[in-house]
Amino acid sequence: MSVTLLSIFILLLLLGVPLAISLGVGVVATLLIFDIPLDLLPQSMMSSMNSFLLVAVPLFVLAGNLMAGGGISDRIFHGAEVIFGRFRGGLGQVNIAASAIFGGISGSSVADVVSLGKIEIKAMTDHKYPRPYAAAMTMVTSTLSSLMPPSILIIIAASTASVSVGAALAGGLGPSMVLIVVLMVLNWVLSVRNGYGQISKTGFKKGLAIVVAGIPALGGPVVILVGLFSGFFTPTEAASVAVFYSLLVGIYVYRDMKWAQMPKMIIDSGLTTGTILLIAMIANVASYIFTIDGLPAKVSSWLLGVTTDPIIVMLLIGLILIIIGTVMDIVAAILLCSPILMPAALAAGIDPIHFVVYLVAALSVGLVTPPVGVSLFATSYVSGLSIEKIVKAATPHYVVMVVAIVILAIFPQLILWPAEVLTSN
Repeated sequence: MSVTLLSIFILLLLLGVPLAISLGVGVVATLLIFDIPLDLLPQSMMSSMNSFLLVAVPLFVLAGNLMAGGGISDRIFHGAEVIFGRFRGGLGQVNIAASAIFGGISGSSVADVVSLGKIEIKAMTDHKYPRPYAAAMTMVTSTLSSLMPPSILIIIAASTASVSVGAALAGGLGPSMVLIVVLMVLNWVLSVRNGYGQISKTGFKKGLAIVVAGIPALGGPVVILVGLFSGFFTPTEAASVAVFYSLLVGIYVYRDMKWAQMPKMIIDSGLTTGTILLIAMIANVASYIFTIDGLPAKVSSWLLGVTTDPIIVMLLIGLILIIIGTVMDIVAAILLCSPILMPAALAAGIDPIHFVVYLVAALSVGLVTPPVGVSLFATSYVSGLSIEKIVKAATPHYVVMVVAIVILAIFPQLILWPAEVLTSN
């Protein structure tokens, strides 16, 4: 059954059929071929959406749109520029810091590119960075929004794997810090070696004014993360706080947004959310088919037949996930891979929180690689550069991202320690 479903799914994808339709046709065809009652389809789809946690998804998508339209992203970037711009490669470090802060509210990589991308690329090119390099930095740093709590992808993965969403979100801080460090080191090395960028020093009074003006924007992640990890509110409540905070700051503090813009933002957020959740509903039925066919047990048996060493198992899983992430939408990949690979990870003695966060981190590489990387396409649109030029400039960044994935496989405490400390209460 699993082979039939996957074969139909992959064939339709290669023919250019949209992902959700490809998966849906594969699921329905498999149910008909193996005489499984079609009643399973609507029942399973509806039950998969009966989750309070998933309400966080549309809310965080809306928060990202509000940040883009409310001037919050501009202030985040300029505040970071005051701090990092005075160093060699400084605007590259600003790019990284701004994406990390933005991710602390929106939880969306595409929102990061669309909201911050034009500002970051223009600022870097104005300060003598090559445009392809500026676009590549903007693209790869957007993956921080997929890892920094409150990440939409980690919420989906943790919900699918039935593990603590709060602990998984806290665990996302570890990969975020690792990625920030390796990207900052790479940016500094490339900037020094190639003479990229001009040093941008801001006077004390002007810099202080910019930082003070950015405090409301920078305060968003603080409010959300402190409330989330202190247990004051749940991930779903954190999403509603993100929307409320972004709305108030955008309309009443920065006044860059009007109430009249809200209907369009809500519609855009609904369209994005509908795509994500449609894939999630169909993937839930596919996961059920995989389970009754015994695919997770077969994959687990194969992996443990190769090795029982937890580190080697995680490295193999990471390799599989990176390959899958390059050819499949990340939401679908999370929903399909989690039930298949998690039994093998658990059998090897790997902590489920480590697995869930590592799953998202490894698949996030696919967001910035051809042929289906949504952040890659968004960056191409924002920058006006071809995909080929961006990919060529991003090659060193791909290497350090893979190095980060290897580090996370070898040192599980990078994920487990923040999860334990921040959710211990």
